[in-house]
Amino acid sequence: MSIGHFACLNAPIAILIAMCSIFFGGGTPSLMSPSTVEAILGQIARRWSLAKDVEITLEANPTSVEASRFKGFKAAGVNRVSLGVQALNDIDLRELGRQHSVAEALMAVEIANSVFQRTSFDLIYGRAQQTPAAWRKELELALARQPEHISLYQLTIEPDTMFERMVKAGKMLVPDADTQRALWDVTQEVTARYGLPAYEVSNHARPGAESRHNLVYWRYGEYAGVGPGAHGRLVTARGRRAQSTERHPEMWLTCVETEGHGVVEDELLNSEQEGDEFLLMGLRLREGIDPQRYFLLTGKKLSQSRISELIGDGLVEFTRDNRLRVSSEGFPVLDAVVADLAA
Repeated sequence: MSIGHFACLNAPIAILIAMCSIFFGGGTPSLMSPSTVEAILGQIARRWSLAKDVEITLEANPTSVEASRFKGFKAAGVNRVSLGVQALNDIDLRELGRQHSVAEALMAVEIANSVFQRTSFDLIYGRAQQTPAAWRKELELALARQPEHISLYQLTIEPDTMFERMVKAGKMLVPDADTQRALWDVTQEVTARYGLPAYEVSNHARPGAESRHNLVYWRYGEYAGVGPGAHGRLVTARGRRAQSTERHPEMWLTCVETEGHGVVEDELLNSEQEGDEFLLMGLRLREGIDPQRYFLLTGKKLSQSRISELIGDGLVEFTRDNRLRVSSEGFPVLDAVVADLAA
């Protein structure tokens, strides 16, 4: 099945479309009026053959103003909401630059659960001076809301960001490696106890509630990116193409008006690049990858000696149906495992 997505990663709205999934994400799509969402869905339905049970997700910030629109979004056709909660600690929310409070976040979650059958929200852990005990309490508070899906991201300090400058200046103390590992262990233990095991390194869901949209990426599916700063992967007769669009919204709009599209990069990937991307995405999943598909993409087999070494170290394993996956011990060092296999 050919799958297409439309993604806008750095703009007020993103639309990701597949036969089984439509995703409004990136920026703050919940600032749109429900009538705009309805109009977009109408245009999509006229141009795409969609599954009867298509999953239609909208990302939202948990402010009271946006939460009040949930009933309107449902009437427009949205059937799943993903909330950017990020923390259940007011001090940390301010340090993360979020404008909502814990009270607003919990109210938004409550409203979302009352309006939609399917909801998700995210939290960030490994925050400044966070302890495993404090994280356990916060995570249990979140899971007591009975979400079907939750995304739990370990804080990463990216280069050339405000957070990096704060860490270097000693104004932000992030947990050390041992504490980070303890936080990871708490995450896995608590989510499993609440019936939301990890199906991807940072995503947890009840069986059957996994994000269809994200699975397209992790299973190395096909998607098109439309909108400022969007990226896409499209399979053509010549091979898989990597596309990206103009990042700045005003320039993107000018490109669309003058050229008919906002694509600024369109690269044909070689087999090695496809293999690297396949490993990078697929090994994030608990289900792992099919080594035969790697062979079909690259024309070569994964190194059996490297696999054996990683198995010996307890970092990867084979499933009963011969899929290669990262083990529970390997997930905390996933990047190193992927780099080793891709070498």
